[in-house]
Formats: sequence, structure tokens, C-alpha cells
Amino acid sequence: VLIGKRRRSGGNMFRHQIDTMGILMDYGYIDGVLLKASVIHDLVEDVPDLDRDRILGIDEESAEVYKLVLEVTRRPVETKPEFLTRILEFGSANALVLKAADRISNMISLGYTTDIEFIKRYSDETERFVYPIAGRANPAMLAELEELVGTRREYLSRRFEI
Repeated sequence: VLIGKRRRSGGNMFRHQIDTMGILMDYGYIDGVLLKASVIHDLVEDVPDLDRDRILGIDEESAEVYKLVLEVTRRPVETKPEFLTRILEFGSANALVLKAADRISNMISLGYTTDIEFIKRYSDETERFVYPIAGRANPAMLAELEELVGTRREYLSRRFEI
């Protein structure tokens, strides 16, 4: 379903899901529910006609996986700040970790984006809303996000030098 679905920064959504799982594994996470959720974490938002019963029927952990996916899914009535604040204030430990890994993947992809305003806005949003999530999830993930935001800002400052 996500293969071929383009991302703003290039690549496709399927690759982003796999990258997110790879980031979790790189940080030593082996929880099956967390890893399975990482592979489908954008489905509910990006596939409007998603048949949730297909997910729930996969295996004995499917209900937990789906519940975690819903935790990190932006609800139609939520603004982006409300969504990220909800995860920070009410998210499970796995939701915090998954959101941090998702944002690391997104920040890496941001290196392929040429939309200057989007880079600024996304970096600011990461600093304001996702740093606290990552700080609760895993200090090493926070450090990686800080480095990624720093490199994006360095790119922006060099881009406008004369």
C-alpha cells in the first residue's frame, strides 16, 4: 500500500517505515510490538480506506500493534502541536520511542528537501515538540535529533551566505 507513495523529501513511504524500524533496531529495541508498529505506523493517516481487520488478523500481537499505531497517529481534529503534545503527555513508553525514531527518519530525509521554509518549520517543530518526547524516550535518540537539527540549520545558514 505504501510502496510507490511519494514523500515530500523523496523516496517512498514504504522505505520510511522500514527506515524507522531500522533506527529502532540500531538503538537496540527488539520488542515485537514496537517493531511491527514501526513498519505500519503511517498507515492509518495515509491510507484512508484501510481495513483495520486485516491488521488485527495478522497474529496474536496485532491488537497491541494497532493500539500503538493509533497512539502515534494524528487525529483529524488535532493540530500538529496538539498531536505531539498528546504523545508527550499521554503516550506509552513505546509511543515515545516510536515517535522519536519516526522523527529521526524524517529529519534524515529532510536532507534531501530543498524547500527552505519547510526545513525551518520542521526543524523548529522538532526542537519545540519532539525533543521533549525523545528526551523521555531515549537520551541517545535526543542527541541524534539535536545533531540532525543542527546540520539542517547549518545548511540553512550556509545557503544564505554571500
